[in-house]
Amino acid sequence: MRIGVPREIAARETRVALVPDTVARLVKSGLEVLVEAGAGERATFGDDAYQGAGARLAPGPRELWGGTDLVLSVRAPQRDPSLGVHQIELMREGASLIGFLRPVQNPDLLGMLAARKITAFAMERVPRISRAQKMDALSSMSTVAGYKAALLAADSLGKFFPLLMTAAGTIAPAKVFVLGAGVAGLQAIATSRRLGGVVEAFDVRPAVREEVQSLGATFVSAELADEGAVGAGGYAREQSEEFHRRERELLAKHVAGADAVISTAMVPDRPAPRLITEEMVRTMRRGSVIVDLAAESGGNCELTQAGTQTMHHGVAILGPVNLPATLPQHASQMYARNVASFLGHVAKDGALQLDFTDEITKGTCVTHGGKVLLA
Repeated sequence: MRIGVPREIAARETRVALVPDTVARLVKSGLEVLVEAGAGERATFGDDAYQGAGARLAPGPRELWGGTDLVLSVRAPQRDPSLGVHQIELMREGASLIGFLRPVQNPDLLGMLAARKITAFAMERVPRISRAQKMDALSSMSTVAGYKAALLAADSLGKFFPLLMTAAGTIAPAKVFVLGAGVAGLQAIATSRRLGGVVEAFDVRPAVREEVQSLGATFVSAELADEGAVGAGGYAREQSEEFHRRERELLAKHVAGADAVISTAMVPDRPAPRLITEEMVRTMRRGSVIVDLAAESGGNCELTQAGTQTMHHGVAILGPVNLPATLPQHASQMYARNVASFLGHVAKDGALQLDFTDEITKGTCVTHGGKVLLA
């Protein structure tokens, strides 16, 4: 089986699906790897490193997409403006694809994949079960995003995060409020604590209380935490309007007292819950900052604009998109390990061997045999 690693063409995408170390392991296992020239440059991995790991170079996208049995990508295929064709049209009929495909948001993409009988796997649908931990690319990228969100908050705040004892007097530490204690939220908590901030964290799921407290943060949603708020895979479940009313009353007090708010609350395949109203922003101190990691899903703050920074009532509101691409070296390393582990699960003896009774295979495979399998 020949595996292809394309150069990502999505705007501001700097990651690559495989890094040289991972390529070397796959080649050693008997697989052939073809890497498009320049695929890893923006993630600091040069063509010579891939060749040294045993990969062959494809001079361009036609040779890469059309000359491989399985394409490993970061982002979903899209129309290549330099060629005037969609990347899926370049693929062999019956080939395979693994990547972040956002299948619910991209029904037309699924139709194109099915029409060419492409077997496609969506990495964001890897189930959060113990035997799939090494394949959980969504958690890997959330780790990167949570870390970078804390750095953005510290950089944008205009004041110190840690307590400082100086000749000019004592500087009080920054107060950080993190909304959502999933993978991204926990990493934002941990990084904010390492930077010296005093951290509070909110989540509707009671099971995360101990994780939050173990990181040195205060868990503030005891009166709302409910086992019924936990959905499939441990994600937060969409809640009732009455729940959200009580939730906003609780949040208002903590948002008003925060110097930096980092919001990470998301529900899979649904718009992000609106947790921070304009009125809450109005109560924050001037110079405060909100970093909204849910910007691409509509935002947790009603004033967030995806991909930009705005000012409202003296508060900076950041709506970053694709934060993992801002740390491409480690993000690529983590993703490559996830993809290689997943590949080891679905491919044996140099060929795909699919068992649709298996929870991992069934959950991730979105097109196969000319059909869309998305439930």
